[in-house]
Amino acid sequence: MGRADARRARGRDARGAEGGGRRRLFTWRKVLGTFFGLCLLGMGALAALYLYVDVPAANAQAEKQSNVYRYSDGTLLARSNSEVNREIVDLGVVPGSVRHAFVAAENKSFYRDRGVDLKGTVRGLFNTVSGKGKQGGSTITQQYVKNYYLTQDRTVTRKLKELVISLKVDQRMEKDDILAGYLNTVYYGRGASGIQAAAQAYYGIDAKDLDTSQGAYLAALLQAPSQYDWANATPTGKKLVKARWAYTLDNMVDEGWLDRAERDRMTFPVPRAPKAAPGMEGQTGYLVEAANDEMKRQGVTDEMLDAGGWTITLNIDKKRQKQLEKAVDRQLESHLDRKGNKVDATVQAGATSVDPKTGRVVALYGGVGATEHWYNNATRQDYQPASTFKPLVLASALENGSTDRNGDLIGLNTVYDGTSRRPVVGSDTPFAPQNEDDISYDHPTVQRAMDKSINSVFAQMVVDVTPAAVKKTALGMGVPDKNFPERPAITLGTMNASTWDMAGVYATLDHHGKKVTPTIVKSAEHRDRTMEPVDGVGGQVISRSSADTVTKSLTEVVDIGSGHEADTSAYDAAGKTGTSENNKAAWFAAYTPELSTVVALYGESPEEGGGQVSLTGTANSGRANGGGFPAKIWADYTRDALGAGPNAAFDLQGIERGETAAPPTPSATPTPSRTPSATPSETPTPSETPSATPSETPTPSGTPSGTPTATPSGTPSTTKDPTDGAQPPGERPGAADGPPVP
Repeated sequence: MGRADARRARGRDARGAEGGGRRRLFTWRKVLGTFFGLCLLGMGALAALYLYVDVPAANAQAEKQSNVYRYSDGTLLARSNSEVNREIVDLGVVPGSVRHAFVAAENKSFYRDRGVDLKGTVRGLFNTVSGKGKQGGSTITQQYVKNYYLTQDRTVTRKLKELVISLKVDQRMEKDDILAGYLNTVYYGRGASGIQAAAQAYYGIDAKDLDTSQGAYLAALLQAPSQYDWANATPTGKKLVKARWAYTLDNMVDEGWLDRAERDRMTFPVPRAPKAAPGMEGQTGYLVEAANDEMKRQGVTDEMLDAGGWTITLNIDKKRQKQLEKAVDRQLESHLDRKGNKVDATVQAGATSVDPKTGRVVALYGGVGATEHWYNNATRQDYQPASTFKPLVLASALENGSTDRNGDLIGLNTVYDGTSRRPVVGSDTPFAPQNEDDISYDHPTVQRAMDKSINSVFAQMVVDVTPAAVKKTALGMGVPDKNFPERPAITLGTMNASTWDMAGVYATLDHHGKKVTPTIVKSAEHRDRTMEPVDGVGGQVISRSSADTVTKSLTEVVDIGSGHEADTSAYDAAGKTGTSENNKAAWFAAYTPELSTVVALYGESPEEGGGQVSLTGTANSGRANGGGFPAKIWADYTRDALGAGPNAAFDLQGIERGETAAPPTPSATPTPSRTPSATPSETPTPSETPSATPSETPTPSGTPSGTPTATPSGTPSTTKDPTDGAQPPGERPGAADGPPVP
């Protein structure tokens, strides 16, 4: 053998040895063994991961909900919690065909699988590792786990956790519970999380009212909420979402969830244009605040409210609410120059309107706007109700069978001394209030004193009844025990109260003495909690005869007295004006058989702290009193709220001790005891320091000094009343009530 042959032989031997080595290293047995080893290793890792990873608590975002507020007719008023628009609903609320639409669109095998799609998960992992973006391939269970327990991070770790937790969740939870969680957590676009918010956002209805076709659109939407939103979609996007919608319905047919003939009749349900969710501007914020406050009084904590999930239906009548707002705009705001007039800039209006038969607050005005003036003028209790308190003095006198200084039972025809600045008799606390414009009245009856809001008469009446008894009656009728002393000055309404409080008090008179508590929450529903709404009508707090007698007296106040600006032949009305000291507040509280409404103006400094200031000079009209702007707002609103049709008349029974006085005939020679001031004083005149020292032998209030015989009701005064037969005088701090003085 030559050298060349030897070299070739050695090469063949070397190649053979190399090939044999490779064959020995890569045998099929070894390859399979390695594969199974890796599989076992992976399974072991999965098993370890399964044992290591537990089902965590829900992430904070998944449990966040908004509170939904509705008008009494169910229409949307507002939604709280700007961070998330979600209202969790039970699966039973969602129609079965809508549930099936989501399963058909997202995971046809949902009811049969174990909660995961291994092929889809592997594909998702590969996409994540390779940076190809959207993972895809998740089951409904996996999507629920991602939304409810995890985050939206696109990482391998999160995907592996999703896989393990999905397996565990599928074992521990019923399919329907998983589906409910999915429907309530998934994002649908338009800021809507959960199917209830989505139904509202796209179709303006509740989830329970969705039909199959609409449900299929919402299910199709989930693949690309922004791209598939019909309002913003490109032509391509619209084509794609319609195809996805059709795909969903066809899958429903395949699964036996939808009849083919019904499917063929369906047309694409174009959603409505997007609408901004109502915010807290205007009166909305005040209404929401009042509803929340009532819920807290019923035991719902701030934490419960902040957690969301409440559907709160208010008693607010949407139509009447708008009518009240328009009345304030027409009768007050249109007359104010808030930028150019310093007094006008201080004027705040508040109002509450109550159905006296139920206690439901049907309308409320809290101010110029909740985002501009945060304090709710309807419920604030930092101002005095002034002479709107006087009817309660009469109610207490009637209820307690009180007598005057002559020992006669107090009634509408009881005669009192109407001398301005007359010191009260029989009180340990001296008090000598001034009447409006310092005018004295000769032998006024209680009815006349109510018409003219004569301070001296009601100051003595409080003493005759006793301040303690008057306070007890007032508290029982709903006046809050806030800065409420037991002194004669309470006759001028020197305690604190809100229009909300006083609307309830006057509604109690309207309801023949049965306690009426204003209530704004009609119902409050939550899937995890309950709240019992307030019962707006309680038991008898004063007798029907006492309440109806007061009502009788107040009808004349509206007909010919200080509240005549609210008079109209369209309805029966009873009411009272009131102006607090220094003209800081002006009130008109009145009612018809259908509505009890209280309107007030407050002088509030625009400076930091918002102290109380005088309303004098409002709209360049002199004094702002209860018979002016408040009465006009009341009348404007009440006319609209009651409509043009026939309205109920008061059903009054058992009028006690007297009928209303006939309108007086003008005195031939009116002689005021003091000359009225031409310019209204801004100095508070009510004082518990008498202007004169009371006589040790007081003259009974029912028999004026120097007059042996009381003048009967309806007989004109011959000496002291310059306003007989004239237009009622204007109000002044600590004085009687009436329309504005020019």
